[in-house]
Amino acid sequence: MKPSRNFEDLVELISILRKECPWDRKQTHHSIKDNLIEEAYEAVEAIDNNDMDELKKELGDLLLHVVFQTKMASETKHFEMGDVIYNISEKLIRRHPHVFGNTVADEENQVAANWEAIKLKEGRDSILDGVPKHLPGLIRAQRMQEKAANVGFDWAEWKLAWNKLNEEIDEWREAVANQTAKEQQDEFGDLLFSLVNVGRLLGLNAEDAIRGANRKFTYRFQHIEKSLKERERSIVDASLEEMDQLWEDAKKNEGS
Repeated sequence: MKPSRNFEDLVELISILRKECPWDRKQTHHSIKDNLIEEAYEAVEAIDNNDMDELKKELGDLLLHVVFQTKMASETKHFEMGDVIYNISEKLIRRHPHVFGNTVADEENQVAANWEAIKLKEGRDSILDGVPKHLPGLIRAQRMQEKAANVGFDWAEWKLAWNKLNEEIDEWREAVANQTAKEQQDEFGDLLFSLVNVGRLLGLNAEDAIRGANRKFTYRFQHIEKSLKERERSIVDASLEEMDQLWEDAKKNEGS
């Protein structure tokens, strides 16, 4: 079999692997679910790096998982690829009545509000039901805030949310000084949630921001390790002052 640009050929390729490859034959929906998450994050990393060649590859890996999961479901007669395609097509048409129906929505916020109203009519008990519980905390916080905002539950402007953030800082400071570890943890969570809220109202993405901060920390810390290694020294023997100086050197080099 040769590589192909045809979707049906990919489906056939996965079918062959399920029959002929011992590893592929052994897999279940649960055994590769974490791989699906990993591939999604690798695609996000490619987007963050503006690496279109890598993104092309990672989207292929994601598509592999869609086909693989569907193939396994078809083996147990639960659903087939046509069902997957039909369901997403039907949902997109149903949730875009301003495009495929008579609903008028000229603004993005109108589209978002209509989307949430439609999902409630579909049987959801809460606007928040559509936010997966296993999302990373910052992403889930921002998505919940966005969904609440879609139906009008939001601060009128970011400065009001900033006041709430300062209030949460004071409460956390009080908890650190006088309260139990559990109470400190709770107040810290409230502080993080409020910080995400302020960023969202300013058009910032909390998960993107923390990933960027993680990248900067990684670069700067590894610069310390590399610099000390070049001096034939171990980081465990370096003073804090020496590491701070190398940290500052790394910051100066980031834009070069």
